[in-house]
Amino acid sequence: MSAAEVLAPADERVLTRDALAFVERLQRELGPVREELLERRAERQAELDAGAEPDFLEETRAVREGDWRVAPPPAALLDRRVEITGPVERKMMINALNSGARVFMADFEDATSPTWRNVVEGQANLADAVRGTIELETPQKRYTLAAETATLMVRPRGWHLVERHVEVDGRPVSASLFDFGLAVFHNAREQLDRGAGPFFYLPKLESHREARLWRRAFELAEEELELPRGSIRATVLIETILAAFEMDEILYELRDHSAGLNAGRWDYIFSAIKKFRLRGGEPLPDRGQVTMTVPFMRAYTELLVATCHRRGAHAIGGMAAFIPSRRDPAVNATALARVREDKVREASDGFDGTWVAHPDLVPVAREVFDDVLGTRPNQVEWRRDDVSVGPAALLDLRVPGGRVTEAGLSQNVGVGIEYIASWLRGTGAAAIGNLMEDAATAEISRSQVWQWVRAGRFTREHVREVVDGELERIAVAAGEDGFAAGRFEEARELFEQVTLAGEFVEFLTLPAYERLD
Repeated sequence: MSAAEVLAPADERVLTRDALAFVERLQRELGPVREELLERRAERQAELDAGAEPDFLEETRAVREGDWRVAPPPAALLDRRVEITGPVERKMMINALNSGARVFMADFEDATSPTWRNVVEGQANLADAVRGTIELETPQKRYTLAAETATLMVRPRGWHLVERHVEVDGRPVSASLFDFGLAVFHNAREQLDRGAGPFFYLPKLESHREARLWRRAFELAEEELELPRGSIRATVLIETILAAFEMDEILYELRDHSAGLNAGRWDYIFSAIKKFRLRGGEPLPDRGQVTMTVPFMRAYTELLVATCHRRGAHAIGGMAAFIPSRRDPAVNATALARVREDKVREASDGFDGTWVAHPDLVPVAREVFDDVLGTRPNQVEWRRDDVSVGPAALLDLRVPGGRVTEAGLSQNVGVGIEYIASWLRGTGAAAIGNLMEDAATAEISRSQVWQWVRAGRFTREHVREVVDGELERIAVAAGEDGFAAGRFEEARELFEQVTLAGEFVEFLTLPAYERLD
């Protein structure tokens, strides 16, 4: 059954016959290569499990040592000092576009639970945002766009995911190609006419070959939709530890389409645990102790800035996930001081911009980068020739003074269960304990528990006892009706499935997706 024949009546605006036919072409031409690359991921994991150590690729040495630069940024992406991210939910999109940030990344991936309704409505919201017509009327307030809004970028789902509601040749379509295909088909020409797009963020790449596949998708779209060559631009999130060894190559593959690299800190930590899950030695300590200043994280971010600037590309810093409390000034003061310290470090290291998760953090981040950049749009000219990072620095996962604690276990269990329940209910960006948690932080939570059990820090029985305690706490906070409707017991099942199994589950969202509508 072809994509053009599936579910087109479900939403006449988004799922048009022509749009689905375009997705079908993307899937037919690129799907086989995607499957080969996913098989290569599995092979690479087996090699790591057998003791192989990642290194910079000998076969691409000429790329790393060559004298080349990516295409200059378009005017709309010249200044990216503060970027805000969030799901493709209507109200949150309006608030993000109005936040004062230079860029808003509309996220179909970590911040969106991919129910069919969320995915289709997200595409409709995206089309309205591009055209400046997005609005929302609630009993409390009317939401409309301000006169000046952030530049829109879109993050499709990763290569590992499928969209099971649409099939091509009897198989589910790639979620990446589905999200990208609909977004570019409906909006690229409009964005070009308005001078701000089409721009994308690319998640969870593990190699330059995966970046090459995205380049092929961009070229096919530009050909099919008669867009100028190189008009589609993309920033790649370096959020897997294997991609850190191929940053030059990733930029090279996308050089005509490149909009730089981003330090995706939370998924990077998750990737480090996942890729070296059978390694001996000390496990990573409590999540709160794995900061951006620990040696392996510092090595990766400094290498990212140096690589980007050598190639004329933007380097964008990591997420500040704190949600300011309007009821607790003391909590705000402490957390905002930490956010400011984090952003000062990024700006001082050469990053050209940074990420926040909440509009109230935009002024803090903007002030820090304004102090460093002044009237300059970025600091790409600062090459960071002082940086020299080798494989050993990237792979040394020791955290000086780090400890695995009972409090850390309870936090991971609580966050994991609460987030999974939220995701199952259809909300992919969840406020939990004054932090905006998404799929990436949930992945850290469950993978740390798995690692700690395997390392003998906690028994499976003790983890189940902590799960019982956290579920009781959640039940009290949610109330009888809220707990019954909240899918918390189902979340518990999933959490225990991905933390207590003998084999590591590659992505939490894979078994969770089977439970979504």
